[in-house]
Amino acid sequence: MKRLVAFILITTSYLLLSTAVFAQYGQYGPYGGEEPSVSIMVDKMVGKPVLTKGGFVDQDYVDNLSPSDPRFAPEQEIFFKIKVKNTSDLKIKNVIVKDFLPDFVDFKEGTGEFDKATRTLTIDDAGDFEVDEEKLFFIKVKVVEQDELPADQGIVCVVNKAQAFDGGVSDEDTAQFCVEKEVLGVTAVPSAGPEMGALLLSGELLALSTGMLFKRLSRS
Repeated sequence: MKRLVAFILITTSYLLLSTAVFAQYGQYGPYGGEEPSVSIMVDKMVGKPVLTKGGFVDQDYVDNLSPSDPRFAPEQEIFFKIKVKNTSDLKIKNVIVKDFLPDFVDFKEGTGEFDKATRTLTIDDAGDFEVDEEKLFFIKVKVVEQDELPADQGIVCVVNKAQAFDGGVSDEDTAQFCVEKEVLGVTAVPSAGPEMGALLLSGELLALSTGMLFKRLSRS
């Protein structure tokens, strides 16, 4: 009887201990704490042309360009930057990056294979990403000719999308830019600056003085 009671106590203790250990390891892993997270981040940017002190054109990469920002002209080149970062706690393997070109631009340069039918650039060899590792990819496109832009729109704004994934996680981001058609045969009207204002004022004073002089002569 004593042996049976001892066996039951030992068995019960073992089951309780095993359950506790399994719950701990199953929920938090062998070292405790939360399970590692897996995530990836994509940041798509468009190049805003800027003139350097040496007279060269450089690119200031921004998230988006609105209609009030500098606009691109027909046949002008546009540069894009894609930033991909491993924001997880584990290494990510075999990452694939894709860039989906919008209308009104043609692909010129970039790492990967470009499919004209789907207008998609695929970077299959983006490779593995260590924890917090970041990689940059650059793309160059060219705005189509004037007659290929919409006839009923002077300014066209489109969105370029990029995506990165490894089969388990993915992320995407977009960058907007605008194209402005060239308007031929239109001469800009000069704005009325300080010089123009002074000239108009002097003319008004001259006319007023002349009118007053004629009134005095007519009365005399």
